[in-house]
Amino acid sequence: MTDLQRIALSTGVSLDVAITGDPANPPVILLHGFPESHRTWRAIAPDLSRDHYVVAPDQRGFARSSKPDGVESYTPDNIVADLIALADHLKIDRFTLVGHDWGGAVAWMAALRHPERIARLIIINAPHPLVFQRTMFDDLEQRAASQYIRAFRNPDLERHIESIGLETFFDTSFSKHADLAAMAEDKAAYLDEWGQPGAITGMLNWYRASAIVVPAMDETPPRPAFLDAPFPPMRMPVLVIWGMRDTALLPSQLDLADYVPELTIEKVDAGHFVPWEKPEAVIAAMRRWGI
Repeated sequence: MTDLQRIALSTGVSLDVAITGDPANPPVILLHGFPESHRTWRAIAPDLSRDHYVVAPDQRGFARSSKPDGVESYTPDNIVADLIALADHLKIDRFTLVGHDWGGAVAWMAALRHPERIARLIIINAPHPLVFQRTMFDDLEQRAASQYIRAFRNPDLERHIESIGLETFFDTSFSKHADLAAMAEDKAAYLDEWGQPGAITGMLNWYRASAIVVPAMDETPPRPAFLDAPFPPMRMPVLVIWGMRDTALLPSQLDLADYVPELTIEKVDAGHFVPWEKPEAVIAAMRRWGI
């Protein structure tokens, strides 16, 4: 990918953004998740840029992008606002939106709130907000797999990370979800990004600011009323690419037909970090879908 451009947004943050391809071509915006950066797309953006205008930001809180103070700065509405402000800055009207992990969660919400801007949606191992919250109550296996979210919300976690060191945190963060040997050549880049002032807190604040309720395994909290109420369907075609060996987000997250009228699901033999683990499969799925 090309060198990063620093872009100041109307939302008050500045993001580092990797931009490739001809602006005259159809635009695609790529949103990374935790704990990554625009580098999530390092093996995918070059292919897309052959015939698309490709925009991949480091989202707020990550790498060297702005890290505003306070958990409230990382609520989904702020992050969706960054996306729309970035598109406006680049004079992009309607675009294809692609998101992995937290980037996919933002993409789902952006598509619900701004369907006039998002022509097509591609989700890679990221849960639909209703389906995810419902499984926190109805699928104990998914609830168990999501207990790490409770740990990430612990306000003392930064102190723990400082005590064990970033390298140990890297190993323990990815050990259950990725092939550490395959990631060895990228380790220095990750540690550099995580080592930026405020980056660990900024990344973790995405979890702390989320309204998703993750009950403890022995807890029976009140069931949110919206889980059993009508929910707006997606108004654009949606491609879901899913690594079926994901141990954090289980196949129950693919129960989407009631909420996505124009749905295509492509299953990949990969874990959670599909874009770097199996980029060729991701590209092939996108191209089959017509990107």
